[in-house]
Amino acid sequence: MGEDSDRRRRSRSRERGRERRRSSGRYSRSRSRSPRRRKYKYWDVPPTGFEHITPAEYKALQAAGQIPRSSLQASVPVVGPSVTCQSRRLYVGNIPFGCTEEAMMDFFNQQMHLCGLAQALGNPILACQINLDKNFAFIEFRSIAETTAAMAFDGINYQGQSLKIRRPRDYQPLPGQNDTLAGLVSSVVADSPYKLFIGGLPNYLSEEQVKELLISFGQLKAFNLIKDPATQISKGYAFAEYSDSTLTDQAIAGLNGMQLGDKKLVVQLASVGAKNNMFSAAAPVAIQVPGMNVVNPAATPATEILCLMNMVVAEELVDNEEYDDIVEDIKEECCKYGSVKSVEIPRPIEGLDVPGVGKVFVEFGTVMECQKAQQALTGRKFANRVVVTSYFDPDLYHRRQF
Repeated sequence: MGEDSDRRRRSRSRERGRERRRSSGRYSRSRSRSPRRRKYKYWDVPPTGFEHITPAEYKALQAAGQIPRSSLQASVPVVGPSVTCQSRRLYVGNIPFGCTEEAMMDFFNQQMHLCGLAQALGNPILACQINLDKNFAFIEFRSIAETTAAMAFDGINYQGQSLKIRRPRDYQPLPGQNDTLAGLVSSVVADSPYKLFIGGLPNYLSEEQVKELLISFGQLKAFNLIKDPATQISKGYAFAEYSDSTLTDQAIAGLNGMQLGDKKLVVQLASVGAKNNMFSAAAPVAIQVPGMNVVNPAATPATEILCLMNMVVAEELVDNEEYDDIVEDIKEECCKYGSVKSVEIPRPIEGLDVPGVGKVFVEFGTVMECQKAQQALTGRKFANRVVVTSYFDPDLYHRRQF
């Protein structure tokens, strides 16, 4: 009798214990905001067809020219001339005196191919008519798409003249055709007081990645990444101009001297003149980042602290849940390259100027681990932004002087 009573008490005790553990487990899971959160919520993922390799390996293949270009535009639909004549013509004003129709066609055909605007083999320009008395010409293209793309040549220099590219006066867009040029970035960066030179670019960065870095300051009017004609690999420099010229100085101050991998960006005005001379003298101190020596890249030794930039904006750090997800995503990715001791992402505080907001700091166990992460993460995308990296002073990090 007594033994039966003891067994029942022990049985009830075990049941209560299991019930507490089950209850505890349910409570613990309920605290997890995203138990099935995707492995990559913010980080980029390999493109379709390259899921079997890492983003770093994909970048290496890009740099080596082993990834074929998209074949989506392998053929150009040429629409009948009787229907779309005006949609395939452009007005060219301010042409040089004595210019011939053949020379004009040769020039634009060459520019279309050099700038990557020709969408198929052969010459995009079919015909040219010059009015010498009034100093203008009309050029006719083989396709509507290439005609629209050539609008980007407005302001291009030809034999000392800045050409004006316009639609014909009687031009009417075809039904369903989107003729707006909003967001169209010209591949021809004409000489102007606001033309920017961007040097020190790692050659694995694509056109789109460099543009994204620049667009973080505002809409671009024109952009051209200089490539080797034979290999189509970036030569490490580009030219650009913003739609809003007031953004030029902001971009110089924000990007000049910024570390990109093992290189340092050089961003300055490209055109000659008093303003350019002023900035060429001030360029070495255009950006001051506490803890980072950006004047001389050789004087920036590797440390165990990695600073990641152009990843987050203040608005994304306000919500606690989103902030925790960002921290978790970054820590999870960085753990692939070594032991992560700590992650610091300064958050905005209303009414206060918090240093380091917009930057991410990751402390690794060793300098070598930090170097591995720096090489792997530079040029990656986080929330569709190109990641910029630099090493940070450990003493300043531990004093939270961001």
